[in-house]
Amino acid sequence: METIKKILTSIYGNTLQQHYFAELSDLILTAKAAITRSRKLHWDEEDIVLITYADQFSEDNRPTLETFTGFYNRWLKNTFSLVHLLPFYPYSSDDGFSVIDYHQVNPVAGDWQHVAELNRSTRLMFDYVCNHISAQSSWFQGYLAQQPEYDDHFIEMDPETDLHQVTRPRTSPLLTPFMLANGDTRYIWTTFSADQIDLNFASPAVLKRMVDVLLTYLARGGDYIRLDAVGYMWKEPGTSCIHLEKTHLLVKLFRAIADFVAPGTVLITETNVPHRDNISYFGQGDEAQMVYQFPLPPLVLHAIHRGEAGTLSRWAASLETPAAGCTFFNFLSSHDGIGLNPLRGLLPEEEILALAQAMENQGARVSYKNNPDGSASPYEINVTYLDALNKQDDDDALRVRRFMLAHAILLAFPGVPAIYIQSLLGSRNDDEGVMLSGHNRAINRQKYPLSDIEPQISGGNTLRTDIFVGLRHLIALRKTLPAFHPDYAMQVITLDSAVLAFRRTDKNNHTLLCLFNVSDRPITVTLPENNYLDAISGQEITGDHAFTLQPYAYYWLHS
Repeated sequence: METIKKILTSIYGNTLQQHYFAELSDLILTAKAAITRSRKLHWDEEDIVLITYADQFSEDNRPTLETFTGFYNRWLKNTFSLVHLLPFYPYSSDDGFSVIDYHQVNPVAGDWQHVAELNRSTRLMFDYVCNHISAQSSWFQGYLAQQPEYDDHFIEMDPETDLHQVTRPRTSPLLTPFMLANGDTRYIWTTFSADQIDLNFASPAVLKRMVDVLLTYLARGGDYIRLDAVGYMWKEPGTSCIHLEKTHLLVKLFRAIADFVAPGTVLITETNVPHRDNISYFGQGDEAQMVYQFPLPPLVLHAIHRGEAGTLSRWAASLETPAAGCTFFNFLSSHDGIGLNPLRGLLPEEEILALAQAMENQGARVSYKNNPDGSASPYEINVTYLDALNKQDDDDALRVRRFMLAHAILLAFPGVPAIYIQSLLGSRNDDEGVMLSGHNRAINRQKYPLSDIEPQISGGNTLRTDIFVGLRHLIALRKTLPAFHPDYAMQVITLDSAVLAFRRTDKNNHTLLCLFNVSDRPITVTLPENNYLDAISGQEITGDHAFTLQPYAYYWLHS
């Protein structure tokens, strides 16, 4: 508790009254006594995460979590060791990220018993939507009703305040007017939308409520906790209001609490920003244990799109191995789009714009953000990863080759890999979903009746079946290769501009040479002298002579 108290003092100084610390201490000690289930204390090559919605699959008159648990146990129990359930709480918009009640399960999904039932089959990752809450929440409705307990829960701001330095992830207004019960209008800080009201962490009362939320998730079985939009938590007008010192202190506080209450809990920060800012959330090994590897999705896309691996290879070679007890959370696709901000500083702006335009020409949507100078820039590409990698008129065999290549890269990279449910299902763009919702991100968030999707992945739809079977096979293989332990470093080597190549070596000095031809043409290379056995195909290869990689070929070579 001393570490927790020290961090609290660093954040709040003398403004944290003694009764708040006493109440926080009671919450934390009570949770520690109640949480008796032990957690896995580290990660290894067998840890693979599935990202999904709790209502991804539906059946008539059945909670969707119950349906998902059945699907998981039938198809995926031996494939994924963790399931990231995207926000499964009552919500008002943004497919769950405008949380109405942090402590309840969306009735469509079921209840906490249904979460516990899934937890008996797999470890779970929960979303901790810590930056904002729904405008329909009791907290914000209490504020509008001028109930004194909510007076300081949100950030009121004079609309004449100079906020031009504030980093904007959206084109929507930063301040939204709301009318109080007495008829007065207040302008409230809304980073992401008018329905997502930013919390005021300068208030110890807000901190207490949000610590209670975190403790609830730990008690309910969250082994991994994802800190959503965490970079924006602390606001100081006159600054960028992102990655501020007290934001990092809040992450340290959450880490200290989780370490004390439930050792083995992994905190993952979601900060879709350039790499240097992203990895700052490792702190000195005392903040998040994992950070999202945000440059990976657009760099893999860029490499395959251009048939050239130079930028991807140089970036991979520049990655430093995180401190002990930290690693990357690797992914290619998620419920959000493919972020472009992480490319800035790695690619010229004209290449970023060209990539976005090329995607848009092939049916993707592009979302924009406002810049301090009043201009707008592409923020993310909204598309399924399968369609991002391919042109609309490509044949399915080519789609599968490119898609499997990208995921072979993902699974070979240092860190813990995560695969989004739409990728696993071989989903195409949901244009109808975009039209019905009016939101670009709906293009990659399609939900399915179970009776529709199961026949398709079991032979009724060749594209879906090939991807579903292929990914599960590749994951199963990866789990048998100790060199893919997340902590083991990557040594990038140069063979050809179209080939990403690196070594992974385990603690017993067994090495895998990983090769990926990102181009549509055969590439002949000279391998380092050795004899090799491809872990994927079983092919034997002799080094120190010409070896040809077919278009979009990938190898994990034992040496």
